[in-house]
Amino acid sequence: MTNIDDELADLVTESVNPAYARVDTMSVAELADVMNEADASVAGAVHTALPAIVTAIEAAAERMQAGGRLVYVGAGTAGRIGVVDASECPPTFSTPPEQVFAIMAGGPNAVVRPTEGAEDDADAGAGAVDEARIGPLDTVVGIASSGRTPYVLGAIARARELGALTVGLSCNTGTRLSGTAELAIEIDLGPEVISGSTRLKAGTAQKMVLNMVSTIVMVRLGKTYGNLMVDLKATNHKLRERAIRMVELIAQVPRERAADALASVDFDVKLASLMLIAATDRDTATSLLAAAGGRLRTALELA
Repeated sequence: MTNIDDELADLVTESVNPAYARVDTMSVAELADVMNEADASVAGAVHTALPAIVTAIEAAAERMQAGGRLVYVGAGTAGRIGVVDASECPPTFSTPPEQVFAIMAGGPNAVVRPTEGAEDDADAGAGAVDEARIGPLDTVVGIASSGRTPYVLGAIARARELGALTVGLSCNTGTRLSGTAELAIEIDLGPEVISGSTRLKAGTAQKMVLNMVSTIVMVRLGKTYGNLMVDLKATNHKLRERAIRMVELIAQVPRERAADALASVDFDVKLASLMLIAATDRDTATSLLAAAGGRLRTALELA
């Protein structure tokens, strides 16, 4: 069996690229150019992995349409990226906090206070999955640049035992995480500018993939109308203004009518738009949206 320390040393994300060997002698402009050039390669690497990403999203969307949840599991930078992506879903798509959430090695405090040792506890990862009551309708995405983080491996192994769809997102190839999860997404990025600093290209790639996962799943769930985020929560001035502009555009009405309609339905963009276009009241619009599964386009067709 391969020694785990030897395995770590062999990871591409831990390797040293001679092209970056003298970054400590470069000017700020030279360093910025080098890092920008490295970052430019990330999108291409993610594109190569699109078939695996699409498969995972399709499977996740099917489960979420049946009432399942989307759960990210990670440690360190990877865990924080999962927390960021999950935390954006409620304001953007009006999802309840329990529908999309992240499990972070070391708990919530580890988001702002590094708790690096927590990633080595596979049992804690499995225990966190049990605590979250993961089940067959859920999708659990394990995020680990190395693809061998024990906490993430423990969580994914336990989630798979419980019947959840499991996805492993890593930035190396042929990883333990890929072998543990049902579906594997491997982004082959090569060495980092600063050797082993996977908050760089690997972090960028993980955010890009999670952007796709959460956004495309929400589109499939009817959370948009065209490319408009019609399920947003208008909880501040900027978002209320965005809601007004959307209703203006969708219903083709002046700002005043859009604002008045929104004010009458607690700034629900879909309800306001449907009421204006179909010339109906709130109760009827609510019933139409319910019959359409929350999809505005379908509700307009039913009106």
